[in-house]
Amino acid sequence: MISARHTPLSATFSGIGCDAGTIVDILAHRDATQRSLLVQGYESTYGHELRKRLSSELNGHLKKAVLLWLHEPGERDAFILKKALRGTVKDQRAVTEIICSRTPSQIGQLKRSYFTNVGRNLEDDIEEELSGDHKKLLLAFLMTSRYEGPEFDEVVVEQDAKALQKASKKFGLSAKTFIQVFSERSRAHLCAVSDTYNSMSKKTLEKAIRDETHRHFEYALKTIIRCAESPPRFYAKALRKAMKGLGTDDTALTRIVVTRAEIDMYYIKAEYRKKYGKTLNDAVHSDTSGHYRAFLLALLGANN
Repeated sequence: MISARHTPLSATFSGIGCDAGTIVDILAHRDATQRSLLVQGYESTYGHELRKRLSSELNGHLKKAVLLWLHEPGERDAFILKKALRGTVKDQRAVTEIICSRTPSQIGQLKRSYFTNVGRNLEDDIEEELSGDHKKLLLAFLMTSRYEGPEFDEVVVEQDAKALQKASKKFGLSAKTFIQVFSERSRAHLCAVSDTYNSMSKKTLEKAIRDETHRHFEYALKTIIRCAESPPRFYAKALRKAMKGLGTDDTALTRIVVTRAEIDMYYIKAEYRKKYGKTLNDAVHSDTSGHYRAFLLALLGANN
């Protein structure tokens, strides 16, 4: 176990305020296992929770980022969903992003962690807090087992593409068909369906979704199909949206950087540079400041 006595972390809390720079240097460069051991070591040494101490010492966006980073990966999504669903203001975009971008195995872990940490089934909170086709899609996505391998049946792919084409021709789009296909099929299968749909229709599957659906249901369908094609590309676009224009959506920026830092950030950065002609690090540097900026840049890694 990593003892708090073996790190300068405890020294940052002496006196008035704290040394935020040292906190950033220590925590941003520890992997999930090391962070867990550090939390355990601090609490066994000093008799109180590190999270509570950091919460009282830090503030603003840095506080939110650090506390989110301290969660174990499995419980982090549950924490985000709890706050997004049961907070004063619902963040349906965050709920959609977390659920619709996760693999079936990650969904299973998420549901278990949500029940452990919140004391309720995630499906029950979705049922109570959301509505309409958006709710139906998220529930179906949470409750349906999907294959995670690369194989798919070309005959079924063509059947699905034709069913979606027929459903998209109806006024307002037949949500039932889209929910069924998008919640039941694997990522590899959906990619093949999208390609087949695009070859047999005058407009792409994503354009049909954009033209015939709206708001949260539209974003959920887009998230599923985009993550089937390329999660790094999806997150590069989401990060661009969080920083584009006047002001920065720091909640989204923090959520994406923290949750993807140990998964696919290298590929997200490559997609960001390819699509937008500048590095993600430079974009974050331009849109943030202080120790919050330093923390996010440390999680992003090398500026390449």
